[in-house]
Amino acid sequence: MSDALLTINAGSSSIKFALFTLAGDAPPQQIVGGSVEKIGSAPHFFAHDTAGAEIGAKQWPANADTSHEDVLAFLLPWIETHLGQARLVAVGHRVVHGGRKLAEPVLITPSVLAELESLVPLAPLHEPHNISAIRAVASVRPKLPQVACFDTAFHRTMPDVARRFALPRDLTESGIERYGFHGLSYEYIAGALRERAPALAAGRVVVAHLGNGASLCALRNGRSMDTTMGFTALDGLMMGTRCGAIDPGVLLYLQQARGMEVAAIEDLLYHRSGLLGVSGISADMRTLIASDDPHAAAAIELFCWRIARETSALTAALGGLDGIVFTAGIGEHVATVRDMACAHLAWLGVAIDGDANARGETRISTTASRVTVLVIPTDEEAMIARHTRDVLQSL
Repeated sequence: MSDALLTINAGSSSIKFALFTLAGDAPPQQIVGGSVEKIGSAPHFFAHDTAGAEIGAKQWPANADTSHEDVLAFLLPWIETHLGQARLVAVGHRVVHGGRKLAEPVLITPSVLAELESLVPLAPLHEPHNISAIRAVASVRPKLPQVACFDTAFHRTMPDVARRFALPRDLTESGIERYGFHGLSYEYIAGALRERAPALAAGRVVVAHLGNGASLCALRNGRSMDTTMGFTALDGLMMGTRCGAIDPGVLLYLQQARGMEVAAIEDLLYHRSGLLGVSGISADMRTLIASDDPHAAAAIELFCWRIARETSALTAALGGLDGIVFTAGIGEHVATVRDMACAHLAWLGVAIDGDANARGETRISTTASRVTVLVIPTDEEAMIARHTRDVLQSL
């Protein structure tokens, strides 16, 4: 009988999952993938095999009081019916924030769970849902080992100068520093680069993880040297509903002159800004691209300008630039964003082949471009599976 493991990436209203089989030290092989969307309103479950064919679907009633726990109580038994001759030996979770103490994947214990609870203020949009999924699995399968894999861990290689804020030292020593996020995605891309373009992987590369959440990471020889997200996943690039980097004086003004409470400011920065706030239309890049509203165009322009601006800053951190890699939902699928962002970087010698970009080819830079520009799909689930297997083997 072979072994299998399940990966879970829990968001505020969704759960992405994948089932992998294990065979010794070989990379885990995905056999099932899927998601549950709109948890809490009208949950919809969809599962597919490796060829993309549908193998399962379920629709809960609209406005049903359905929680992550309810969804996982359905999902785990469903997964177990699709194991074949394999047995489920563990669940691996994407956990956004590991803080200073949790710098590598770990088996989840009561003390680890308590540490994760203490980090909720640092990632209020994500950490509570990561924890909810862990507790939900424990309630359904209490003896099943669970492993936490952290988005912050990959960035522990950043030098001290890239981690520090210009704050009093006692605050820095208490843990107020730049952590960085999307680490599982960047770790996967670093590995993919080593396989596909080893010479480039050994150089200076900026990876653009562009989705509803967006950030950039500066890699040197596959290691994180700097990144745009900092203390929280609110920093850096403009995102779907998050503003990204902002003058802290704006927040003081909103409190002092506009009388806004902390909760209202938090809602503004996390849920009502970014593409949604600037356009007044949608947080979905596809909707904005299709729109002829000038506010949609303004949101897209600002999104791409910020990518170029931050790429320029990371180029300085790296001391030059050999490559750019676009990944994640927008980065992989929206040619317009890649084209507009790279147009701002022509001064660096970035030149895009318009036809290759429109077709979504792996290499989209011209042969004359001084900077190689690639499009590589990310696979956070594969990284979670690998880390979970490694933790199990170490027990």
